[in-house]
Amino acid sequence: MLMEVILLENIKKLGQIGEVVKVKRGFARNYLLKYGKALNASKENITLVNKKKEELNKKNIEQKKDAKKKFDVINQKQFLFSKRAMENDELYGSIKPKEISKVIYENSKIEIKPVIIELNNEIKKVGSYFAKVNLHPEIQAKILIEVVKEGEKV
Repeated sequence: MLMEVILLENIKKLGQIGEVVKVKRGFARNYLLKYGKALNASKENITLVNKKKEELNKKNIEQKKDAKKKFDVINQKQFLFSKRAMENDELYGSIKPKEISKVIYENSKIEIKPVIIELNNEIKKVGSYFAKVNLHPEIQAKILIEVVKEGEKV
């Protein structure tokens, strides 16, 4: 079942501010509406968003500037994780976005929400991994995650 919503911010692979898009009801209810990223596409809301479009675009530009600053600091940077591992280099547990976010903050003093860190595969072994950080719908940073056995020198 689809429903129409009007976007309050640019959303990657969905649309731009002020666009009316059709999305699944659950996605609209549990994400777009819940987090203030969209409104139901009623005549009143469409009129309201068209009036507020300039303000929303300014907000988007500010978010983009902030994302660019973060991008300049973390893009192509390497973050080191020293973890307990078995003989076959498998980790006891795995490295999750929450932990990556914490290490980025400790090293760069930049706060990154774990939800915007995109891993291609789960990190369960010693080695090097790339991750994408979706700072803004138009700005993605790429970081290198280096995992070594606890006690080993790099």
